[in-house]
Amino acid sequence: MSFFPIETDRVILRAVVPEDAKAIAAYQGREDVAQYVSWQPRTRQRVEELISRWIAMNGEGEASEGVQYVVVDKSSGEIVGDCMLMYGDREARQGEIGYLIDPRFHGRGFATEAARAMLGVGFEVAGMHRISARCDGRNTASWRVMEKLGMRREAHFRDHAIIKGEWGDEMVYAICEDEWRSSLENQ
Repeated sequence: MSFFPIETDRVILRAVVPEDAKAIAAYQGREDVAQYVSWQPRTRQRVEELISRWIAMNGEGEASEGVQYVVVDKSSGEIVGDCMLMYGDREARQGEIGYLIDPRFHGRGFATEAARAMLGVGFEVAGMHRISARCDGRNTASWRVMEKLGMRREAHFRDHAIIKGEWGDEMVYAICEDEWRSSLENQ
């Protein structure tokens, strides 16, 4: 297993390339996509600015912040979302995953499949000991993905941050390497 590409039954997680800007901006520019995140809907120009950072997130070397992927539906070749594995405390082998799926593809299991693959990369390739994920407490679909992955809820921070002018809760989930390996044995 390596950082790129990662192939599952239905999706390919691959490196971001400049040509992905239009497809990424199409969903990251939507109000409903930006609803539960700290940033405002992104223009194509903003996505193009971010792409160089995402390309640099290749997982390799001390300078890399982590790994950024686009999620591609194998059957259609369409970009259905993006996801990332961020490095936290490298000495303690901590990481965090995040995922964003185009609403046109919600409810099809792409987030769960991509996030499961990222956990595999985190534990098998990056050598993580513990991987966490977090989301706005109102984003039920996101924390349900975390639960499907076998991650445990470690915190529910009430009125944790102001998101788009409103107080919002934050849910924090995590899974350790031994729990991940145990879940693989039980599949």
